[in-house]
Amino acid sequence: MINLSVNINEKEIHYPIYINNSDLNKLKKIILDEINHKNYIVIFSKKVYKLYSKILDFPKEKTLILPDGEHQKNHTNLTKILNFALSKNLKREDSIIAIGGGVIGDITGFAASIYMRGINFIQVPTTLLAATDSSVGGKTAINTKFGKNLIGSFYQPKAVFINVNFLKTLDEKQFKSGLGEVLKYGFIEKSCTPEKDSHLINYLSEHHEKILNKDILTLKELIKMCIELKIAVVQQDEKESGLRKILNYGHTYGHVVENLTNYRKYTHGECVIEGINFALKLAQNLNLISKEYKFLCEDLIKKYEYKPLQKFDKNKILKIIKTDKKSDNEYIKFILATDYATVKEFDFTIKELDEYLTI
Repeated sequence: MINLSVNINEKEIHYPIYINNSDLNKLKKIILDEINHKNYIVIFSKKVYKLYSKILDFPKEKTLILPDGEHQKNHTNLTKILNFALSKNLKREDSIIAIGGGVIGDITGFAASIYMRGINFIQVPTTLLAATDSSVGGKTAINTKFGKNLIGSFYQPKAVFINVNFLKTLDEKQFKSGLGEVLKYGFIEKSCTPEKDSHLINYLSEHHEKILNKDILTLKELIKMCIELKIAVVQQDEKESGLRKILNYGHTYGHVVENLTNYRKYTHGECVIEGINFALKLAQNLNLISKEYKFLCEDLIKKYEYKPLQKFDKNKILKIIKTDKKSDNEYIKFILATDYATVKEFDFTIKELDEYLTI
């Protein structure tokens, strides 16, 4: 077992992150020990419940099952969680447990943050995307018709339990969705930990066959590397006022693609990779990076078998980009590469973006 922890000093927030590949039938006892066997409810995604409900063996009367898909991260399902918690008479000292991918973690975490102004929240990520990124750091939210993650809060979990065995049953599409966020960490590693050498790009390149074949020990190490980078950033900037913005690399344009396809056609990770490709092109056009580095990044992306997504009308892109929560009234904010595994935030006017989209 690998034990990590997040320490946010100014608020004295501390929580453990457990990474292992032990038998899943032990997980329920471990979680209940963590919450001191107090009252709880469990929120499952439909697919995960179908695969693992018998192994995990949580009581049906404490279980709420939500539909799968990014478009299900909505107000309707948020209300279902809150009403279910109320019906089970949960108090502030009790817990809400999220077992599923990023969607379940995000919406359950948001529900926990507003239920009685805050209740204990346990993350049990079952996808690579959730394990390497969204389960750690405290970002919770729902989507609206106006955009992604526009209603949410920063709310840290009580604990995160990552069991790599969940990844064995991930289909290829969802597995590669997680790899989109993993590749992102490779491209921003030096900015996350400038005092350390950067190894993740090389690790991803040298072990790409083992990773694509879901070698458990390789994935366990990969998850650890990504989470260590996430922790390094979150401990310095919990609420995205500075350094944490680099974690949005690939997300500004990626969220545009998700929005324009109603969160149904492509996975989040596919859209992040499309956003990274967009950002690489923009960075080279601005002479921020060399052709050689752009090629290195694109070559690594190709090793993981990502294909270009559909193109969109420039005016539609600009309309959606204006609503991005990372931007202000005057400028659109992009995270762009400036060197090997290094990124920085840049501001663009709509007029400037219009010109670059024409190139």
